[in-house]
Amino acid sequence: MKKQSLAPEEKNRVEKGKLYLVATPIGNLSDLSERALKVLSEVDFIAAEDTRNTLGLLTHFGISKPLVSYFEHNKKERGPEIIARLMAGESCALVTDAGTPGVSDPGEDLVRLCADAGVPTSSIPGPVAAINALILSALPTGKFVFEGFLPVAKADRKERLAALAQEERTMLLYEAPHKLRTTLSDLAKTFGENRKIALCRELTKLNEEIVRTTLGDAAAFYQENEPRGEYVLVVAGEEKQEKPTAWENTPKEQVELYMKSGLSKMDAVKKVAKERGLPKNDVYKEMI
Repeated sequence: MKKQSLAPEEKNRVEKGKLYLVATPIGNLSDLSERALKVLSEVDFIAAEDTRNTLGLLTHFGISKPLVSYFEHNKKERGPEIIARLMAGESCALVTDAGTPGVSDPGEDLVRLCADAGVPTSSIPGPVAAINALILSALPTGKFVFEGFLPVAKADRKERLAALAQEERTMLLYEAPHKLRTTLSDLAKTFGENRKIALCRELTKLNEEIVRTTLGDAAAFYQENEPRGEYVLVVAGEEKQEKPTAWENTPKEQVELYMKSGLSKMDAVKKVAKERGLPKNDVYKEMI
């Protein structure tokens, strides 16, 4: 097993033949670290999700470096090209439009290619929108799951949300403004309208806003108000229910209680079946 190790005096030196994953600001340019500036200034070339966006960042800091595009739709062709340059002795910094590369973007594929080719990699840490949102959400932070963007295809989306319905950890999702209304509606239908959520937008920017509410209220608010900016949604996990030694309600009565709290009939049936260790079809038949 090959391990990477550096002596203390070597950690700040840009090495040839190495890929650096450099975190860039998600809004406030002052968040770019001194170490990130050094790496961006010294590598041989920079691979960027959007070269125009990165050029603006580099120009602001007076850095001039060759840029190559590396994004979702060209990663299969561009990835091997970058690996070849690294294996030939060049050094490269990988950046995304904002935040840490490799998180919900094709950077993970490039790191995998480096691992397969024996090319050393290093991370220059910095801003991550999901973590910023989590610590500002006022929801439990001890255990959480990062979901990124939900699937677009209806069948895949429904399946993924159903799988998350029983998730007890805090959930982190990304969403674009033009899709926010649909996502909030889907979340409310699947998780129940009373589930807590923090909507975090424009993080570290002038118009930063954190809204702590419920899924039902959030869905209703954005039906009347236009979503603006990129969002991180922090959704509370399902509260763990202590199983009583004897059930006070019949399965049918418990389903009805869950439906009153905001769950759909089918989700309420699934929840009661799981809690009581009963076949889902038996609970459903009792409702009929």
